[in-house]
Amino acid sequence: MSVALRERREELELVAAEAERARAGSGRLVLLRGATGTGRTALLEAAAEQAEAAGMRVLRARCSPDQTSVPFDTVFQLLAHGPGFESAAGEEPDPPGTPPHRGRPARLWRLLRSYADDAPLLLAVDDVHLADESSRRWLVDAVRRIDQLPVLMVVTERSQYDIDPPADGLVHTLSPALVRTRTLAPLSADSAAELVRSALGRPAPAEWVDDCVRAGAGSPLLLRALLDDVVSTAPEDTPAVLPDNCAALYPGSYAAAVSWWLDSAGPTTTEVARALAALDDDEEDNEKDGDGECGRGGHGDADAGLLARMAGADPARVPGWLTAMTGLGLLRPGPAGRPRYAHPLLRDAVLSSWSGALRQAAHHRAAEAMLRRGDRAEAVAGQLLRSAPVGEAWATGVLLDAANLAVRDDRSDDALAFLRRALDEPMPDARRSVVLTELGSLEYATVRSTAGIPRLAEAMRLPGLPRDRVRAAVALGTALARRGEARAAVDVLRGLEDEHLTGHPDLVRTVQTASALLSDHDPGTRREVYRWLRETAERSPQLVGTAGQALLVRYESTAGLTSAASAMRRIRALLAQPADPLAEGFLLGTAAAVAQWADQLDEAERLVRRGLAGQRPSLLHPMHLALLNVQVDIAAARGAYAELLADPEALNPVAGRSDPANAQAHALIALVETGRTEEATRLADGFDLQNPHDTWELNRFLYARGVLRAATGDPAGALGDFLECGRHQSARDVASPVVTPWRTASAECHLELGRPRQALALAEEELRLATVWSTPRVLGRALRVLGTATGGRRGLDLTERAVRVLRQGAGGASAGTPEATPPEASLDATSDGGGSATPAGEPVETELIPALIAQGRLLTATGDRARAREALREAAERAERLGAVRMRASAEAALREGGARRAATARTGSGSLTASERRIAELAAQSRTNMEIAELLHLARRTVETHLTSAYRKLGIRRRAELGAALTDAGSRSGPPEDTRA
Repeated sequence: MSVALRERREELELVAAEAERARAGSGRLVLLRGATGTGRTALLEAAAEQAEAAGMRVLRARCSPDQTSVPFDTVFQLLAHGPGFESAAGEEPDPPGTPPHRGRPARLWRLLRSYADDAPLLLAVDDVHLADESSRRWLVDAVRRIDQLPVLMVVTERSQYDIDPPADGLVHTLSPALVRTRTLAPLSADSAAELVRSALGRPAPAEWVDDCVRAGAGSPLLLRALLDDVVSTAPEDTPAVLPDNCAALYPGSYAAAVSWWLDSAGPTTTEVARALAALDDDEEDNEKDGDGECGRGGHGDADAGLLARMAGADPARVPGWLTAMTGLGLLRPGPAGRPRYAHPLLRDAVLSSWSGALRQAAHHRAAEAMLRRGDRAEAVAGQLLRSAPVGEAWATGVLLDAANLAVRDDRSDDALAFLRRALDEPMPDARRSVVLTELGSLEYATVRSTAGIPRLAEAMRLPGLPRDRVRAAVALGTALARRGEARAAVDVLRGLEDEHLTGHPDLVRTVQTASALLSDHDPGTRREVYRWLRETAERSPQLVGTAGQALLVRYESTAGLTSAASAMRRIRALLAQPADPLAEGFLLGTAAAVAQWADQLDEAERLVRRGLAGQRPSLLHPMHLALLNVQVDIAAARGAYAELLADPEALNPVAGRSDPANAQAHALIALVETGRTEEATRLADGFDLQNPHDTWELNRFLYARGVLRAATGDPAGALGDFLECGRHQSARDVASPVVTPWRTASAECHLELGRPRQALALAEEELRLATVWSTPRVLGRALRVLGTATGGRRGLDLTERAVRVLRQGAGGASAGTPEATPPEASLDATSDGGGSATPAGEPVETELIPALIAQGRLLTATGDRARAREALREAAERAERLGAVRMRASAEAALREGGARRAATARTGSGSLTASERRIAELAAQSRTNMEIAELLHLARRTVETHLTSAYRKLGIRRRAELGAALTDAGSRSGPPEDTRA
């Protein structure tokens, strides 16, 4: 059975029954109604063939919109093939006043009766709704008379809800007793699927069959056309889904069928259908983009009012059309409940015949309608993205508002689209400069290459307010410096200072501070800029401002010219002074870096949060990345390896950037410390450091690669990396070990290579510099390495001193009792006064563990095995809690070398929790949210999440609700650690 006749058995049986009744001398009208494409014509032809087989004479007529002005055209088609037609039809119309019984209608009726006298008749009229008015009147009159004749009239009529109300149907004035009506239903999904499989002639994926059924939308017309396109060209390995666009179909039967369906519906319905397709296309784009919301309108854009506005249609008729099309299967409810086309291919076919200009005009009307009804700026802007330039201020405002919202929600792709479209609208040069600055910043940050720099350069050329010009210059300078053009970046800022900032000393100071910060990307430029900055600050401190003075504190900290306590006193004094909003970010970021070096990690974290809160993410600013780098440095100082490895970008080379970043250097070390050396090697090998830009981030990566090489048995290669890092550091006047302790790392390599004299020299120099900075972290590390290099009783004294210093930094826990520090001290204590710059707690854990291992090895060497095992066991336990696989393995290896049979560490249970993990877990068990815990303990929410994740793993639970019981049960089961002595 053909597609069109599938599920039409009842209709054919009805026609057969009525034909039998007509042959008995009692005729009637059978009306076959249906929407476009439901197979009315095929059904009528089948009925005619059935009647002919039963011995009836079939007279056919097919109505056309081209012949509606020709009187009696349909009747002539029916009766033209018999004797007497010429005289009955007449060559000329009847003159006025002709009696009814002598007029053309009467003559044609008598001709019909003469035909009926010869044989029973079936009058088959297709598309009677297109018949000329004279023929319609004649057919209606004939229906009233054929009940006594062997004549059956079967006609088809389009019956579909259109936006423009249709004319009355043929049977409008007829008695129901004279008519048998059948309305053709859409094709069922089961029948459509059977037809698809049959047409393909071989097994097909269920997804592909379902796709065809949806694209056919219950219409035999559309399904047949689709099968014409896809069956002949479908490969043996039939794809799982159909294409989304008609351009992929050949020979194009499907698109032609949809076009015919639209033509049949009328121009107004066609415009509404296209408007719906355009909005449906918007929604499809949003779903592919993930969370983007360009074009969404709250409760759904495709409501009747919006569609009516876009198409210029009657809003009272549009809801009915949506309901009718959903009933026919052409539309289906979408995720938000609003009607959508049953398949993207159907939507594309509706859109394909719509010119670009008309589509843009419709989106323009939609934007205006959505603005009037108060839709969100992003929804209105989504329509403007698809319209031609409006040329009115409201469009510019909407696009910029939408861009601001997208930036706030971290949807840079949407923000870029809105800002680019905003540039198509007219605006003053000053405002255009601001938009170009933001757009160029976003483009550079997104593409991470030269993209955006031309925009920023254009922004610099346009006139604008001094503050806006400074923002543009800082953004351009940041982009240039990040691609290795630090000199050009500083020149841009100096040019602005010389030409446009006269009378604005606060802006001049901001530009000078930015120049100093950007000069970090080039050693020569850095020395020149900082020499000027230091000389100016000595003569007139007010000329460099608070941010500039903070940069000098940072410079002195890295140059080994000040102590941590002194640096923090000066930084806190600068923070207490009023700061210009444009300069405040520089001050906060610099202060955060110094605080992190001084091991004031909680304070540094608070400063980072303040600094990031004051940054606009869509504007390139050197301090934004600097703040993010300090955030990573804090995590590294805490040994938060999971946090360092949580960012996918940290584990892969950044797109468009050939040089390694700070986060990747820390990730490399975190991979080494967690025992993932193969991954670390892949990350290190992902960068070609033959001709890198000479940035401070390169130095950190060289150090990290040295750590990897040392951990994988290549002390010579590691030494090369550490010494290269040192050469780069020295070229920048960076002598202090607060940034990268390359000297101690080099000393350990020299020891591994059997060069104790070189190791001693480096270790002694490191201790001298560490004593200047004077924090437990740098002092403990320097003492530990010097002790290892010295050896003997003197070396043991140095390592024991290192452990004492680091214990002080870790909260004063006594030897062998790592949990002596209460959780409150671990998390809450800070040093805001002028004493030690190191807070109590776990910040120096990453240095205490190797110090304990060094102490244990030297104790073993001196024969004090009991104390050695005690130190090494503590080191293993601390490493286990930290997740430091490499250090734990080192501690256990030292235990075995010292005679311990095995190293038992508490890897799970309440006893394995660090002080921080326990404190956070206890608060979480009290139903506090992560944000509340972060605020209470002055931590970043991400830090809280990392600690909770670790606590869940150690406690063997998966839900927050299990914390209370797990802490209690695990605590009651825990006992003293297993003895590991021989």
